[in-house]
Amino acid sequence: MLNFDTDRFLRIQSGAIALADALHDEIVGCLRRGARNLFFVGSGGAGILMLPAARLLQTRSTFPVHVEAPAELVAAGSAHLGPQSVVVIPSLSGTTAESVEALEYCKERGATVITLTGHADSPLAERADSSFVNFAEDDTSCESFYLQSLVLALALMQERGEIADYAEVVAELRLLPQALVEVKAAFEERAELFAEQIAHEPYHIITGAGSTWAQAFYYGMCILEEMQWIRMRPVHAADFFHGTLELVDKDVSVITLKGEDESRTLVERVEAFVPRYTDKLSVFDTAEFALPAISERTRALISPVLLATALERVSAHLEIKRDHPLTTRRYYKNVSY
Repeated sequence: MLNFDTDRFLRIQSGAIALADALHDEIVGCLRRGARNLFFVGSGGAGILMLPAARLLQTRSTFPVHVEAPAELVAAGSAHLGPQSVVVIPSLSGTTAESVEALEYCKERGATVITLTGHADSPLAERADSSFVNFAEDDTSCESFYLQSLVLALALMQERGEIADYAEVVAELRLLPQALVEVKAAFEERAELFAEQIAHEPYHIITGAGSTWAQAFYYGMCILEEMQWIRMRPVHAADFFHGTLELVDKDVSVITLKGEDESRTLVERVEAFVPRYTDKLSVFDTAEFALPAISERTRALISPVLLATALERVSAHLEIKRDHPLTTRRYYKNVSY
C-alpha cells in the first residue's frame, strides 16, 4: 500500500481499543458518583469524530447528552452544565486553544472533565480530571477517536442496563485493527482510481446519515478542504432535498457514504435521485467490506471507522496526484486568527 506503515497503524488502533477497560471504569465511576448528563465538547475534526457516539446515546439511551463547540460553550454557556456533568474533550494535540479554554470553563462550574488526546504532556491531558492518551497522527486519528468514544458510550449504556452485549461487542472491537488493515489492502486499487477521478474536480457534494454523517462531514471539511484545498459541500442526507439538490447538474460530483444502521435508507434516497442529473456519483458502502469476525450488530456501530480507514487510502493517493502534501496549510497554525 502506498505510504502506509502497517505496524504503526496496528500499534495506534490497538492502543485505542486497549483503553476500553479504563474508559469503562471511568464512565461507570462517574455515573455511580451521581453524574446526570454528558457533554461532548470538541473543536473541529476531533469534535466531529464524537458525533457517532453522541448520536448512539441520543437514540439508544435516555441519559441526557449534549454536543457543544468549545468556543460557543464558553461564549454562551449552558444551563445544563454543572457539578453533575461529565465533559469529554477530544484533541489530538492536546493543545487546541478553544478546548483548553473550555476545559477551564467546565472545571470552574464543577464538571468532571475527561480528555482524549494523543500526548500526555499537553495542557488538556495534564489539567483534566481523567486523561486517556493514545498517540496518533492525522492519518490514524479518526479510527482512534471513533473507537474510544464508542467504547465510552457503550459502557455508559451497559451500566444503565440499556444494552446487554457490551462484553461481546468490545471483544469484537479488539479484533478490528488487523481487520482494518485488510480493508485498506482490499480497497487500495479503488482508492487510487477514485483519487484520480476527483483530483481535479472543482467542486463536490459529500453526504451521509446516521453514523456515517460524521465521516462525510469530517472528510469533506478536514481532509478535502483543509488538507487538499478542494471545494466541498458536506450535507446530511436528510437535508439534501432541502436546498443542496438544486446544485446537482451534469458537472457536479456527488459522494455518498453509506453505513449499515437504520439511516442507510436516507443515503439510498440521495443515490436514487442523483444519477438522473449527473453521472458523477461515487458510492462508498461499508457493506462491501469483508469483516468475517465481526457481527452485524457491531458492523452497524463501526461504519464510520470502516469509511475512515478506506478513505485514508484515497487521501494517500490524492496528495501524490495533486502534488499537494496533506501537511501543507496556508493559514491553519501558520497565522493568527
